[in-house]
Amino acid sequence: MAEPNYVLVHGAWGGAWVWRDVGSELTRRGVSWTAVDLPSSTHGAHPNTYLADDANEVVAVANLEGPVVLVGHSYGGAVITEAAEDVTNLERLVYVAALVPLLGESATEATREVHVRTLLDKAIQVDSEYATLEPTLAKKALYQDCTEETADWAVRQLTAQTLASFRSPRSAFDVDVPSYYVRCTLDNAIDMSIQELMAARCREFSTLESGHSPMFSMPEALCDLILTTA
Repeated sequence: MAEPNYVLVHGAWGGAWVWRDVGSELTRRGVSWTAVDLPSSTHGAHPNTYLADDANEVVAVANLEGPVVLVGHSYGGAVITEAAEDVTNLERLVYVAALVPLLGESATEATREVHVRTLLDKAIQVDSEYATLEPTLAKKALYQDCTEETADWAVRQLTAQTLASFRSPRSAFDVDVPSYYVRCTLDNAIDMSIQELMAARCREFSTLESGHSPMFSMPEALCDLILTTA
């Protein structure tokens, strides 16, 4: 059988750039990968850019070639859950400190299944139809265990996110493929209590002692787990 292509899906306010170090590591290991830019966090995104629009972008990329593994980080977990039903040769789903909404549930509703506030909640600034992040708090919420250089660089890349993408419900049914969850124990963005709920919706899980962005703080260890799911 052909080796799968790993389609990497970033979280809110991000872009394909969040997979910079993971992509380099996968390439070093001879693994095929593609990082997606989600429409909802693209500069100039239309305010009516929904979860389904992000999922459609993932499906379009995933269906370009052979077997596929979808890897979703944070909000990207909601995206791959929504996209999975329409990916033709899907082998498995991998969630990294991610949201796994139930059918009919939005990403926002998934984060509120446990009533706990995080540093990310404090960083969010809502302006009409978009959400942005206050840079200093965003750095503490998302990159507290990264190098200073990496954290500063990443914060400069952050974009606005459409509120519609957070608030639109999942409409796709579950798919019968293996699912694997990576919990991040030092996460300041998605509390461990929420991650434990999300992980329970997957077949297997593992744990990293990392903040919300292990793709920057420990890319080799994250790659080990992503590839172990094979």
